[in-house]
Amino acid sequence: MSDPVAVQVKRLPHGEGLELPRYATSGAAGMDIVSAEDVTLAPGARHPVATGLAVAIPHGYEIQVRPRSGLALKHGITVPNTPGTIDSDYRGELKVILINHGSEPFPISRGDRVAQLVLAPVVQGSWVEVDELDDTERGAGGFGSTGGHEKLG
Repeated sequence: MSDPVAVQVKRLPHGEGLELPRYATSGAAGMDIVSAEDVTLAPGARHPVATGLAVAIPHGYEIQVRPRSGLALKHGITVPNTPGTIDSDYRGELKVILINHGSEPFPISRGDRVAQLVLAPVVQGSWVEVDELDDTERGAGGFGSTGGHEKLG
């Protein structure tokens, strides 16, 4: 395992007293982040949940915002733009967009774990316009062209 990458974090006034994002286990890829507000998500509703934190992500990295699997499975609560991206030059409050795909209102209390954050390296690309692309076995075959679930056995 490589050394941790330092990410500067600023606690905003409404984030006082809350845990900073942290890994639940030594093998966890994502850090749990908590809500800084009380809110109830109605079925079908979306809300940018405040975290009370702003961050300075090092250049060359991003933070990906991902759903918590237990909330998704048990309650239908997820991040609609999964994974959400926080760019290294953003300095505003980190908010987690959540949506309720469940059939019941879902209460979120201040301090509840609402998502996971994954710090990831970013490689920027550059476009090279060409007249033709190389051939591959798949070619231009699109959605489902490599087979559906029935081929899995």
